[in-house]
Amino acid sequence: MHEVPFWLWGVFVAAVLGSLTVDLLAHRTAHVIGFREAAAWSCLWIGLALAFGAAVYIVVGVDAGTEYTTAWLLEKSLSVDNLFVFALIFGYFRVPREHQHRVLFLGVLGALVFRGVFLALGVAVVSRFAAVLFVFAAILVYSAYKVFRGEESAFDPGKSIAVKLLRKVIPVQDEYSGHDFFVRHAGKIVATPLLAVVAAIEAADLVFAVDSVPAVLAVSSDTFVVYTSNAFAILGLRALYFLLADLLDRFQYLNKGLGIILGFIAVKLLLQAAHETIDTGVPEIPSALSLAVIVVVLIVSITLSIVRAPARDTEKPEVDEEPDRTENS
Repeated sequence: MHEVPFWLWGVFVAAVLGSLTVDLLAHRTAHVIGFREAAAWSCLWIGLALAFGAAVYIVVGVDAGTEYTTAWLLEKSLSVDNLFVFALIFGYFRVPREHQHRVLFLGVLGALVFRGVFLALGVAVVSRFAAVLFVFAAILVYSAYKVFRGEESAFDPGKSIAVKLLRKVIPVQDEYSGHDFFVRHAGKIVATPLLAVVAAIEAADLVFAVDSVPAVLAVSSDTFVVYTSNAFAILGLRALYFLLADLLDRFQYLNKGLGIILGFIAVKLLLQAAHETIDTGVPEIPSALSLAVIVVVLIVSITLSIVRAPARDTEKPEVDEEPDRTENS
């Protein structure tokens, strides 16, 4: 565990709350977020994350700074899978583009809370039962295989447990009512499909946490490092979605790269588990090498995707051609 001064936690909380407030005020009116605006926000979030990482390097130390940067980049790269699911959910519920940011904003708030809980539990369990690292490594090996083969987890937004529970708690009307989540209908309060979309987004994040939490715990077991790095990666997820929404299908080799990264992290976790439970002579993979591997693999996979990109199809994406399913919400 690293010696983290309390005031640095305060800086982190202030940075998160301040940036969320600015983001909320900047998007208080519903509008379609274009590529240029998404690029500007992406640069802002990345700059903020790197600036905080620099503070960690200076205040806490090189090891902590390297772990933070590695964990942030790892979570950022794994978040690409989330973007595909976001597109699937928005297409399924036919969410108007001008309301998508509002949904993702609430999704990010929920993700910050849930990830905090899961990471805190993960750190606590690992600190007491180091053998659980073998289980985490097995999860990552399986995830790496699925991602590398392109066998993404099936996710049906309409059959999401969260959406089903929502329908049991409160009636959900068929049509949208602007950016409202609740409306009064026939004298009763009912939810709009927008609330069902938020529930589906939160459920999807819980699924992805199964991969993300073990992966980041392979980089560091320090609560400050793992949570702050995850938080800054999650904060930039909305801007990244709007930046890449129309380009996701062009990164054909990215899944291969993510599979390789997850496989590498699984090996790192196995060595770490063996070092802590079997033999302290077992070598561990340093965070600096992990960071280098992640950077190289991402650069190579993205470069190959650009160089070998297929000719752009003139037809509309399949997600836009699906029948209206809001009546299922």
